[in-house]
Amino acid sequence: MKGQKKNIRRQSLKNDCIKTASVHEESRDIAARAEKIAKSLCIAEGMELVHIEYRYEPGGLVLRVYIDKPGGVTLDNCVLISPQLNDLLDIHLEGSETYNLEVSSPGPDRPLSGINDFQRFQGELARIKTIEPIDGRKNFKGVLAGTYDGNVNIKVENRVFSIPCEGIKRARLVDYNGDK
Repeated sequence: MKGQKKNIRRQSLKNDCIKTASVHEESRDIAARAEKIAKSLCIAEGMELVHIEYRYEPGGLVLRVYIDKPGGVTLDNCVLISPQLNDLLDIHLEGSETYNLEVSSPGPDRPLSGINDFQRFQGELARIKTIEPIDGRKNFKGVLAGTYDGNVNIKVENRVFSIPCEGIKRARLVDYNGDK
């Protein structure tokens, strides 16, 4: 769901696992504050903050917030979170560049953004893109096979790849339709 335009500088959100291209320190700080605000609001409303994307798209800068809850997210849930988050961000992130706020369910291609997600969804089909090639490849599609010592294991065909968590650029489940 699209909200009113907001102000924030360009950046890709850094979380505890997914790394993105180097960004300006102030932008990273603003994005971290937005994530903290969204997470607190989601908890208060009985929902989970799944992921935040913050990037330029053809329509301009977008802050996309993915939420979930047991049984799935409805349009009413997005409508509940969106204006509250909009107001909180207006107060706490005043004086930044304009962006569009969107609140959405994660859908069947749910983003994975932290080591806990990779553990939680072990056994599920996922797609991972790395920053640097691993054995000559950057794209992996296979079954999540757990984590070990800061690495995410993914079984592609008959081979298990161990990917350093900080080397993951993007990760999503593929056609996921259940609760975990």
